[in-house]
Amino acid sequence: MNTKKTKGFLLFVFIHIFGFVVAQNTNTGNWMQYFGNKKINEKWNWWHEVQYRNYNAVGDLEQLLIRTGIGYNSSKTDNLHLGYAYILSEPYINGTAEKNRIVENRIYQQFVNRNTMGRGTFMTRLRLEERFFTDDFKVRFRAMNWINYPLHNKSIIDKTFYLSGYHELFLNGKGPTLDRLRLYGALGYFINKKIKIELGYLSQIQTNKSRGQFQMAVFTNY
Repeated sequence: MNTKKTKGFLLFVFIHIFGFVVAQNTNTGNWMQYFGNKKINEKWNWWHEVQYRNYNAVGDLEQLLIRTGIGYNSSKTDNLHLGYAYILSEPYINGTAEKNRIVENRIYQQFVNRNTMGRGTFMTRLRLEERFFTDDFKVRFRAMNWINYPLHNKSIIDKTFYLSGYHELFLNGKGPTLDRLRLYGALGYFINKKIKIELGYLSQIQTNKSRGQFQMAVFTNY
């Protein structure tokens, strides 16, 4: 199969996966996500994101997350980051159709290391979160390893399909140490050097439950 036919086939699969995700109305939720990174200069960047998480396809809100922050490049591979997040959660009350409404304000600090090996781009992220609720305060640590791997080119450039995957461990400062584990896999496409999209599936494992999430994400880097 030549390159053009392969890309056409992958685009066909990509579009139909998206249609399947949007049509879902099961216990598997959907996350719609936007991630933006604005380069201020050679040392500084502005990060911003919105995540709209649903129990089903749309209309049954699980969580709305708005996050922003400022990053500093301490080297060519390392970035230090300080940020803030607003989170609105609507979990169901056990055994009922009623929901709780929980508002969280979060401050976080993180370290990111990015490297390449062969075709792959690798990222390690370590994040510390201070979480403020109406009547509670919590601290959580997160550790993530992420890889992007282009399918057709030696590097990720314009109009390139790629595979993406990560695992992330969440640890609480108090209470049960293990908060959750996330495992993610996706097919992505670089529209150009500044915009990419991903369709993927996330498995989120917690102490007493687990849940699957279909995800669609848009990334901008400008």
